[in-house]
This record gives sequence, C-alpha cells and structure tokens, in this order.
Amino acid sequence: MSQAKETDDLLQAAWLYHIGRMSQEEVSQRLGISRFKVLRLLAEARDLGLVRVSIAHETTPTLALADQLAARFGLTEVRVAPMPGGSDDEPTARRAVGILAAGFLARIGQDGPLSIGVGWGRTMAAMAQALTGLRNPDLCFVSLMGSMARTSETSPFDVCTRLASLTGGSAMFLPAPFVTDSEEDCRVVMRQRLVRETLEAARAAPWSIISLGDCSPQALLSTSGILTAEESAHLVELGAVADSTGKFFCADGSLAQTDLNRRAPSIGIEDLRATDVMLLAAGATKAVATLALMRSGIVNRLIADETLARALLALGEG
Repeated sequence: MSQAKETDDLLQAAWLYHIGRMSQEEVSQRLGISRFKVLRLLAEARDLGLVRVSIAHETTPTLALADQLAARFGLTEVRVAPMPGGSDDEPTARRAVGILAAGFLARIGQDGPLSIGVGWGRTMAAMAQALTGLRNPDLCFVSLMGSMARTSETSPFDVCTRLASLTGGSAMFLPAPFVTDSEEDCRVVMRQRLVRETLEAARAAPWSIISLGDCSPQALLSTSGILTAEESAHLVELGAVADSTGKFFCADGSLAQTDLNRRAPSIGIEDLRATDVMLLAAGATKAVATLALMRSGIVNRLIADETLARALLALGEG
C-alpha cells in the first residue's frame, strides 16, 4: 500500500475514534477491518503526530462533510474527495473519487479469500487506474451485469479484467449482453447455466462496488450506443433519473416502469440490498441520480467528490 493511502486510512480511523466518538469496535465495523488493525492505525496516527487536540490534516472539512452525509442518509461509511477551489470539473472529480475508491478496495481486499461484485463506468475505470500495491491471488472480481460488444476501459468486462490483472486475482464475467432485445430473450439468457453460476457468485460476494449514471443525452449508456435515442427519450418521459447495475431508477428511488429493467441480465435489487454496497459518484451533475440511489435502499457506503457531496446535502434538505 502506498504511503498516501496508508495515511488516508490512518486519518479515517483517527477521525471516527477521536472526533466521531466511536468505540474501536464501531470503527472496526464502519471500516470493515479487524479491531487489531484499528488499534494499529490509531497507534500509528499518534506516533506520526496526526492526532493532537484535533486531526491535523488539510482534508478535515471533507471529513466533517462525510459525517453529515452519513447521518443524513443513514450510511455506514462516507468518504469525500477534496476538490480544489470547489471545482465542478467532472474528469477531475472522477480521478479524485477513483483515488479514494482504490484506497477502499486496497483496504478490504488485502486479507484472505474474497469475492467482490463490481459495476462499470468511467468512475469504476478511474478506480482501476488508481489502484496500486494490492496483491492478493485469492481475490475474485465478479461482474454484476452483462457486457458490451466492444472493448472499453469502462465496460464490465474490462473493469473486471484490469482489477484481476492488477491484483493477481481472478475475474468472473456475466456471459450475456448488457441489454437484450426483448424480455423473453432476457429470460432465456438468465436460464443459462454459466449466467446462473456467475450471478450466484455475485450474490455470495460480501462486498459490491458500483457507480451510477444519469439519464441525460450525455450519459455513457447513450453515448456508447447501448441505448437507442428512442429508448433514452422514453426513459426521460417515464421519470427515470439514474441507472446502475443494469437498472433504471426514478427520483424517489423506485424502479422506473420500463421494460429495460426486465431486459438487462444483471443482479437483482434485493440481492444488492443483501450485500455491503459501496457507491462511487463523481460530478455535481450526478446529484439527482445519486439521491435516487440513496433512496433506493441499496447503498451502504458512498465515495463522492466534494462538489457533489455539497449538492447532495442541499438536495436532501429539499
């Protein structure tokens, strides 16, 4: 693990324990690590002089912002990436969130055999690009939805492949298209043995890391050609504001009444609610979509950039 990532974990543990008034057991549960590691992180934070009367670090405002989001939406863990000067540049936001997400993955993925369900998209690709120092041949990354016809660093296939290559682990892909031509086609695909085995592995994974998109014409599903212009326009008419793991959501967190939700071979909503889900969200334009995912009940943890985090709090107040 790099020095920057180790310092970030030290700060998070120290903040929760000293400022958040959590017990060591509560910090252990929040971060998904053993109490022994919590003790080590707290001791190192003191030895390095990071803990005095308060936590001496330039990201303290974002730690407080993360606490507000966790309390507002009942989340287990929130990490907020600082944005210089309150910038709302989306590529910068994705890189910042990707760096924190890589640290989260390094934290949960370093010990023992482990399966992790993974989503797709530009922010997931940013996490893979930022990941260093994690080697665990017992890691298995399981795709939560079907893939695309072309290779791309953002596709479910490529995200899984890169993470497995970087960590020395393995990957399981859902051998299915991202979306089928009809509901009957999807039912046929879902009955296939290899599809069933991959989805069973995804359901058994204790962790899932996903991202989200909005339903604008600039959304990746539209610009990549996965959805037709007519399908994209119909989603907007139906009130859909977000997509994640092959599902489309309305602003209140409910599934949109579209056949696309029955045409995408993917893990189910109830399956996601049964696992520990980390959502990666980047860019202030994703605020409405992120709020919809918060309301859906599938998200346990959140990593967002500072500008989006503030916009999300403002929407939550509304």
